[in-house]
Amino acid sequence: MLSKVSSAATFGIDAYLVTIEVDASKGLPTVVMVGLPEGAVRESKDRVRTAIQNSGYEFPIKRITVNFAPADVRKEGSSYDLPVALGILATQGFIKQEKLKQFVILGELSLDGGIRKVNGVLPIAQAVKRSKKRGLILPRDNASEAAIVSQIEVYPVRNLLEVIRFLNEEIEIERFRIDVQEVFRDGQDYEIDFGDVKGQEEVKRALEVAAAGGHNILMLGPPGSGKSMMAKRLPTILPSLTVEEALDTTKIHSVMGLLPPKGSLITIRPFRSPHHTISEAILSAWEGSGV
Repeated sequence: MLSKVSSAATFGIDAYLVTIEVDASKGLPTVVMVGLPEGAVRESKDRVRTAIQNSGYEFPIKRITVNFAPADVRKEGSSYDLPVALGILATQGFIKQEKLKQFVILGELSLDGGIRKVNGVLPIAQAVKRSKKRGLILPRDNASEAAIVSQIEVYPVRNLLEVIRFLNEEIEIERFRIDVQEVFRDGQDYEIDFGDVKGQEEVKRALEVAAAGGHNILMLGPPGSGKSMMAKRLPTILPSLTVEEALDTTKIHSVMGLLPPKGSLITIRPFRSPHHTISEAILSAWEGSGV
């Protein structure tokens, strides 16, 4: 029997949908994964098997083929655990495929069937918005991030059994919602402020001119003269992020896994402070990440 589950992957800071096709047929019991899965994806078969069994279901003793389409793009990460598990269960008739087709599904499985947080959820939610899918089923810890895209339905889940019962219409899960404008307003406060700086009037004037005109600035001086302290406070006098800028910044943090716990939107301008001993190669990679 064949089943299909929709998931998603990131490419840079954008995302695209991935169709996971699962076929269970007679043959030597094994799980074969095709479609350019990398290490973490190939290892998912062991997590999936154990999670299914610990959730009270029998893992099929069949030849199971899992295809990740499009097959010419490398698949990375652990977010495919949950959709693969649901695809396998659907081939055995444990899940109604009609409702399964309505959602994009993400999540890393723990061995007891729990669902863990994954990266890149915000660009994936934007990709779901562009598609004809109804919404997202994803880990609870990612719900506030996905709900930033208000035009889709977001359903946070805690474990595999809860997802199965939801798809079979045995239970209802409340759709997760968030007020983006409220989050944006509440997150505008900085922990530090340019007004903390006492003295250094010439330097402060130079920083104000640079901030107003969008200029670069180079500060030279002995250790302890306040260069880093003043540089850290420069973002507090820059114009506030627009919603579009905040979304782009959050996408970068999301893909890199740098969003704070339960964070949903980066609303202040980020500040980076590499150590003076950093190598050119590391600095180039850091700049390329955009974080």
